[in-house]
Parts: sequence; structure tokens; C-alpha cells
Amino acid sequence: MSEKEDLAKQKAEAAAKAKAEALARKQAKEEAVEKPEGEMDIAKQKAEAAAKAKAAALARKQKKEEAVEKPEGEMDIAKQKAEAAAKAKAAALARKQKKEEAAEKPEGEMDIAKQKAEAAAKAKAAGLARKQEKEEAAEKPEGETDIAKQKAEAAAKAKAEALARKQAKAESAEKPEGEMDIAKQKAEAAAKAKAAALARKQAKEEAAEKPEGEMDKAKQKAAAAAKAKAAALARKQAKAESAEKLEGEMDIAKQKAAAAAAKSRTAVKESEEVNTPSELSPNQSKLDQIVSAIESHVGQGALLEHYINRLSKDVPTLVANPDTYFSIAKFLRYDEQLNFSYLSELHGTDFETHMEIYVHLHSFKMNQSVALKVKLDRDSPVIPSLVPLWSGANWPECEAYDLLGINFYEHPDLKRILLGEEWKGYPLRKDYQPYDVEV
Repeated sequence: MSEKEDLAKQKAEAAAKAKAEALARKQAKEEAVEKPEGEMDIAKQKAEAAAKAKAAALARKQKKEEAVEKPEGEMDIAKQKAEAAAKAKAAALARKQKKEEAAEKPEGEMDIAKQKAEAAAKAKAAGLARKQEKEEAAEKPEGETDIAKQKAEAAAKAKAEALARKQAKAESAEKPEGEMDIAKQKAEAAAKAKAAALARKQAKEEAAEKPEGEMDKAKQKAAAAAKAKAAALARKQAKAESAEKLEGEMDIAKQKAAAAAAKSRTAVKESEEVNTPSELSPNQSKLDQIVSAIESHVGQGALLEHYINRLSKDVPTLVANPDTYFSIAKFLRYDEQLNFSYLSELHGTDFETHMEIYVHLHSFKMNQSVALKVKLDRDSPVIPSLVPLWSGANWPECEAYDLLGINFYEHPDLKRILLGEEWKGYPLRKDYQPYDVEV
């Protein structure tokens, strides 16, 4: 058959098809004028179904004729084009029909019809995809078939997930908050079950196609993936549950953690200070002399501990009992042999578990420095003032009061010297929170 004859045949078929469609539309209009509304809908549907069947039969006939006349390569291309055209035409017809039905139906029926149409379109698309997959699998070698199968499964899974998300959003927009939560939980459970079933199915198919060695590896990978997924889900659930806990329980947990951390830091710091190497410090003899003098004049239980602080130039360090703090300081100040007449430093520190006062003294007579420390209750840090013994303790004690809230009783003029009396809180405390966060 020549090209001119093919062209004439195609034109004649197109004209016949257009004429048949025009005749069908005209007949449908005439019947619609004569029939009531209920019969019109039925007649319209019948006419559309008949037109669709006629168009499909004509397309199949044309396809067969072209297949007889064309070589194999051209047949495949024509087949693909015809399938694409038929698919596009069916989709357009479905959209048109959906719009017409939506315009004629109330809202409740529209929702049902919409759901039915979506389900039908989904089933049709799935059937078409399966059919196409089978045809491609029949034409491809085994290796390419597996790849195509995996791609098709991934595409179907992605499409199903997208459709599920879209449906969940649509349902959530129409439901109250309580129903939304239940629907969300059901959707999550359904998605999880579907994913698990798909994974099991895929694992079975792969197991049927693989030898024993590869099956074991695949099984191990699947188990590892499932384990990782379960662990991620558990972490996500744990985070969600922790976000829903009562504020009081979270505060208690936070306080306990902070206290434990502070205790750990304090223990490490004190162990570093107390830990001494095997060599004796050059100040050890002076420390022994000072400790002996204090125990003789103040009492055996006056000191809680004493050591050489290797981290601070081997300074002899005395840790006093809060009840004997002032007595020890007075003895160090006025004893003729010791005569620590110069107070070079006084400051406070918040260790979170307790407060601590550190006093650095120097004796010009002994040419020796000594550190005096005392630990205080953090909730009510109260200690005698050293201003009656060293006037240089005046402002350092005011500073410790101002920034840490340590109260030095019998101080001649204890006041806030940096922040003012109206200031809320004590900035050097570890749990300090500004009263006005914008300042």
C-alpha cells in the first residue's frame, strides 16, 4: 500500500470517527430534551459508555490494521503512542465526567463520588502498570526484568505514600482535633503494617530468586534494616513522650542531673587538690607547724582537713569547721609565732552542692602564705565577718554578698556595692536567671 493510500485511509477513518461522535452528541441532546432529569442522567451515561466502547473498538481495529502493515520496530512505537493517547483520553474523559457529576451533586454525594472516582482511578492505574510491567518483562532479559520490577515497585510505593498523605491531609482538614489524633494513629499503624507486608513480600521474592549464600546476606541486611527502623521509631517515641511529661517531673530530673554533675565536678576538683606526689613539699614542715599550733590552742576538731595545694604554688591549705572558722582566723592573726597580719584575698564560690569562702593570708614574720577555706550551706550561707580582724576584708565580703548572697554577720556595713539593693538574685550563682531577660 502506498503512502497516499495510507494517508487517505487515515483521513477517512478520522472523518468517520468525528461524524460518529457528532451524531452521538446530537442524538444525546435530542434524547435529553425529551426525557426527564433522572432518565437524562442514565441516557447520558449510556451514550458516553457507548461512545467510549465504539471509540475503543475503532482504535483497536485501527491498531490491528496498522500492525499488519508495519514492521516490528514501527509497531512497538505505534503501540506505545496508541497506549499513551488512550491513557490521556481516558484521563481527560474521567476528569470531564468527574466535573459534570460534581456540578450536579450535593456536597455529601460529591465526597462519596470523589472517593469512588479516586479508588477507581487508582485501581485502573495499578492494573495498567501491572499490564505494562508484564509486557515489558516478557520482552526483556532476566537481569533487566529484575531492575524494571524494582523500579516499578519503588514507583508504586512512592505513589501510594503520596496518595495516603494527600488523603490524610484532606481528612484532617474536615475532622475535629480528637478524631484527627485517632485518624493519624490509624494511618500510621496502617502505613507501618503495609510497609512491613511489602518488605516481607519483597524478601520472599528475592529469597526465591537467590541462591542460599545470597539469601543469608539478604536476610541479615533485612534484619539489620528492620532493627535500625525499630530503634529510630523507639527514639522518636521516646522524644515525643519526654516532650509530653509534666513540667514538675522535668524540673526534678534537671535538678538531680545538675546536682550529680556538680557533685562529680567537686569530687574531681577536691581529689586533684588533695592528691599529692610522693615527694614532700618544701612547705610541708610549715603546714605541720601551723596545724599543730591550731589544734593545741583552738581544739582537735577545729580543722576538717589540711593539705598542700600543688596546683597553687604548694600553699598550705586549711579547711575549717564553720563553727571554728572565726576562732582559727583570730588565732592566725594574733599568734606571736604565726602573725598572719596581711589578708591579700577573700572570695566566694558556688559549687552547686555548697558555697565556699577562700581567704588568702600572709605572714611577714614567717615569710609564708596560707589559705583558709570554709564550706557553707548553699540554701543559707551565713558566716562571721573577718572585718574585725582584717579591715581589708570589708569590700571583698560585700562583693561576695552582692554576687553570691553570702551573709557575713557582724560586718560593719554589709551592702551591695556593684548591683544595687533593688537587684533581683545573685549573678555568680550557677542557677541564676535574670529577673529581666532583656537587660
